[in-house]
Amino acid sequence: MAIPITIDKLLNENIVEWARIEFKEGWNPKTTLKTISAFANDIDNWGGGYIVIGAEEKDGKVVRPVKGIDPNSVDKIQKELLKYCKYLKPVYLPQTEPVFFEGKMLLLVWCPGGYERPYACPKAPDSKNSEKIYYIRKLSSTIEATDIDVKELMSLTHNIPFDDRINPKAEMKDLKYPIIKNYLQNVGSSLLDDIDNLDTDQLARNLRIADGPSEYYKPLNVGLLFFNDHPEMFFPYSQIEVVNIPDPTGQGMEERTFTGPIDEQLQNALNYIKNNVIAEKIFKVIGQAEAIRVKNYSYEAIEEFLSNAIYHKSYQIHEPVTVRIEADKIEITSTPGPDRSISDDDINKYQMRTRRYRNRRIGDFLKELHLVEGRNTGIPTAIKAIKENGSPLPTLLTDEERSFFSVIIPIHEAFLGKGLSGNEEAGKDVNISKRRTKKQIKECILDLLEEESISANELYKRLGYSGNASKTFRNCVEELIAEGQIHYASDNMQDANNVLVKN
Repeated sequence: MAIPITIDKLLNENIVEWARIEFKEGWNPKTTLKTISAFANDIDNWGGGYIVIGAEEKDGKVVRPVKGIDPNSVDKIQKELLKYCKYLKPVYLPQTEPVFFEGKMLLLVWCPGGYERPYACPKAPDSKNSEKIYYIRKLSSTIEATDIDVKELMSLTHNIPFDDRINPKAEMKDLKYPIIKNYLQNVGSSLLDDIDNLDTDQLARNLRIADGPSEYYKPLNVGLLFFNDHPEMFFPYSQIEVVNIPDPTGQGMEERTFTGPIDEQLQNALNYIKNNVIAEKIFKVIGQAEAIRVKNYSYEAIEEFLSNAIYHKSYQIHEPVTVRIEADKIEITSTPGPDRSISDDDINKYQMRTRRYRNRRIGDFLKELHLVEGRNTGIPTAIKAIKENGSPLPTLLTDEERSFFSVIIPIHEAFLGKGLSGNEEAGKDVNISKRRTKKQIKECILDLLEEESISANELYKRLGYSGNASKTFRNCVEELIAEGQIHYASDNMQDANNVLVKN
């Protein structure tokens, strides 16, 4: 059974935190079994982890070139791994996959957080009556659990995160094959190698987005959130609502609701903000050749805050994520608020570090799509981007009950008519207006088609619009075709999925 992440991505990209990867230079049943049980116990709800057999680790990084293992030994190792994992109480079976990396054979072992935790591991697996020990992960180490840790593990037995639970109201047909396939293409999954031989049930089993015995095999909540066209049918108001109020009187107010798979609605909401809200000013500085460029808001910061709102909201609370855009600020709100272990002082200092995550599986999928940062790094990344833009720092709000969490991002002072501090001349706005001209729409279309060929409907969504394509947009497409800059891939102009290609 293939593992839904390639060895190249695992070792070369920061999709999975290094604390969730264990390197084993060779096959050692005793130490490997302890690590498997620790990942399965998943005391911090990280989503388990990965063991790479055949690679040496130094200072938290894989040693290059990797040594690998004898390809002829892979079958023997997997059989022994199966035998030893049956010694765990209760039995826990990870997923394994032999892979080639840098010309060497490695054995990749995926150990997702188990549903029947806690798992006890024999201290000496080869001894029939060995003492059973609970192991956990602390940072990048596997250690014996203390009495307090064991009590916590026991308390987690019936505390499976909501996104990792079976949805009894759903059927396997609610997981849509085309959406799953599109996701696998976006993350470059190794499952693509055998995609034509896998049906939805098999893909769901590989991605762990369904579970249960054969007579009651059901989608997990995370699967419905990512791989169903209308997750709001199962989780009411699982959507992003954007209200753009450019004038305090309400004139010109625009409301947009973004629905669909949660990664798609996030991308579409961000595209809308990027194309309709973000503006830039250029200031020429006396005695300096290079001009200063500032934006009204740091898009990178908005991307982090909105992505984290989707990541951390409770899908058991039927409230949308809201984005309120006013003349001088943007407010992003989600429910509920931060974990109570995070103090008000920590919030005010932007030091929101938590051990336990509300949606561990949602986080895994968003990380593979590069939509969220690693653990506890989203807010620092956003603050860094805001400072680099020279904008005022945001305000983080919640109440005593932690029933909500709001991020208020002030507009850059240069967009309030205050200019920049220091010696400068008046600058000029460039390339952005909240209502784009036909010229700007054409430029955006060409920019998007430069990256990939997509349908007109998809283009319209990528530009941040929703609903049916506007007359202005259709005219822009027709004019670009008449100018010979773009063309349809086929002659069927009525086909909504007909792809547009840049000449």
